[in-house]
Amino acid sequence: MIRLPRFTYVAARSIAEAVDHLAASPSETMLLAGGTDLVPNMKRRQQVPRVVVGLRGVPELRGLDASGALTLGTTTTLTEIVANDQLRAACPGLWQAALQVATPHLRNMATLGGNLCLDTRCTYYDQSQEWRQAINFCMKKDGNTCWVATSSPKCLAVSSTDTAPMLQALGASVRLASTRGLRTIDVADLFANDGMHYLTRQPDEILTDVIVPDQRGWRSAYWKLRRRGSFDFPVASAAVAARMGADHVVQDVRLVLGAVASRPLAIPRVTDLLTGHVLTDERIAEAADAAFPLAKPMDNTDYELVWRKKMIKPLVTYALRDLRGDDTRELRRRIARQLLA
Repeated sequence: MIRLPRFTYVAARSIAEAVDHLAASPSETMLLAGGTDLVPNMKRRQQVPRVVVGLRGVPELRGLDASGALTLGTTTTLTEIVANDQLRAACPGLWQAALQVATPHLRNMATLGGNLCLDTRCTYYDQSQEWRQAINFCMKKDGNTCWVATSSPKCLAVSSTDTAPMLQALGASVRLASTRGLRTIDVADLFANDGMHYLTRQPDEILTDVIVPDQRGWRSAYWKLRRRGSFDFPVASAAVAARMGADHVVQDVRLVLGAVASRPLAIPRVTDLLTGHVLTDERIAEAADAAFPLAKPMDNTDYELVWRKKMIKPLVTYALRDLRGDDTRELRRRIARQLLA
């Protein structure tokens, strides 16, 4: 049995109370919502906060309003997102992303905010303390070397969140609270391409809400590559959202790749290629070709990195075919190992 380190637990009852506790010692305090990421990390001594502030008792952080612009509290569970028919109709891509996280048991506990802030992952980091000690640790925790690329000046751990690429493609924003007040930033600006310092959230800030613009006229889809049909983190993913005209011409489109860098990776070239055009097979192939060279997965997770990169083209192709209205159910079963019912 791997035991947790000693820590002080504080159950916050309001956002104001939570930010006060966090502000008292930001460098030694961490936030706990579902705990599906933080608790295993603490057991492996990857994260060892002196104080843990629980957020599940803060009512303002929970809830889902799908009328018009979509507003989600950050402690809303992934199960609650998946079970909401209004959200599924308005944002099918977000529903698909939430449904493909982990397993039903974990989604019952895991929260939207926790998945957004998911710790970056790496073969050399996600191990027991004894395993990491045997290689003299790594740059991300207690060491000086990134074992993925030993000459790298920064950590190359990979972003493995499912909801972040999709929310970025949807043009979503997040609200953050601190003792200084509230601020709102785009989801795209919440992340940095650094495996250690992957969030731009300040140490004394709490993610309170996610706001998705009104999705009327938009379509969205999320495709995820992993070894098994459940539980596993993505080793590559494609999130796409597009506003379509009555004549099926693309008026606007965003493509974001996941699990190929330390942050979700936007591909603006795809916007240029597809805007003003119908999603023909040729246009979809051009978009997939444009995404391919920008995806640069590293040898830090499951599967060979060359194959993971090669799979970017099919993933982008399938996601865009979804938007076009193709029946991709058999492809999902065969490639993504899941039927989204």
